[in-house]
Amino acid sequence: MNGAPLALTMGDPAGVGLELALSAWRQGGVPFFLLADPEQVARIDRRLGLATPIEITTPSRAAAVFAHALPIVALAARADAEPGRSDPACAPAILESISRAVGYVHSGEARAVVTNPIAKKTLYDAGFRHPGHTEFLGELAAAWGAPATPAMMIWSPLLAVVPVTIHIPLAEVPRALTRAKIETTARIVERELRQRFRIERPRIAVAGLNPHAGEGGAMGREEIEIIAPAIGALRAEGLDIFGPLPADTMFHARAREKYDVALTMYHDQGLIPAKTLAFDEGVNVTLGLPFVRTSPDHGAAFDIAGRGVADATSLMAALKLAARLSA
Repeated sequence: MNGAPLALTMGDPAGVGLELALSAWRQGGVPFFLLADPEQVARIDRRLGLATPIEITTPSRAAAVFAHALPIVALAARADAEPGRSDPACAPAILESISRAVGYVHSGEARAVVTNPIAKKTLYDAGFRHPGHTEFLGELAAAWGAPATPAMMIWSPLLAVVPVTIHIPLAEVPRALTRAKIETTARIVERELRQRFRIERPRIAVAGLNPHAGEGGAMGREEIEIIAPAIGALRAEGLDIFGPLPADTMFHARAREKYDVALTMYHDQGLIPAKTLAFDEGVNVTLGLPFVRTSPDHGAAFDIAGRGVADATSLMAALKLAARLSA
């Protein structure tokens, strides 16, 4: 299976995903095949004036094709979209691209899934019921009969962060935060860092929820009643985990030397420092799945789609990390 190519999804066809895929093929490296509407790929290629050689193929032939052309595994659904104008009519193609990529990993025809950015609202408007990619991938994994509790990691050479709560309003975070959720997320992180990232004894730093990590209860009691007890239980299991730490002092260079990953209590608490430190090199990694999934750490970028200025650095990092973790 390690010799199989990566499966790269289309993402939103009105976003930058397809032009990033064209750029990634030109840069070479780890072989992949693109699950997309070939006509839409050709339209984007003509618009950018690239004259990229494109070949419709199968996953089993993709690695050989990659040497001379961009291998495309054609979707059944059409994805005719104008750059910058996301259309719910493309939702079936977007979801087909993701589900078939997972299926090819399950069958051994691909070694890992790399996903191009989607626009959640476009999918919501078409009836999509999941908060995002992460939760949809968890359902696809469960369909194999493989129980999955996905967790989102943003990884770069400078910082790795995992938020305990993800795509929920900030006002709902205190209610959603539980000892069980913190403990489950930390166990997933510890296992994946050992098994996939090959870190023998991962060091996990845990952020508090409130300013100054609650200031001994003066600014909130979640640290005392939820976070610290969870950390204590995990340390009793043998995890190298510590906190809760004030979030405003745990991301500078000296602090980062003391841990391998930061567990944060909500989305922006972790993603703001991660994207500030390494926006172009950041990779979204889904932990807790029975397969490797990575993604560029940015959105569909409709404002620059079709202009040929999108930077493929994050996609290239996602491809390389997927190859490394699935080796």
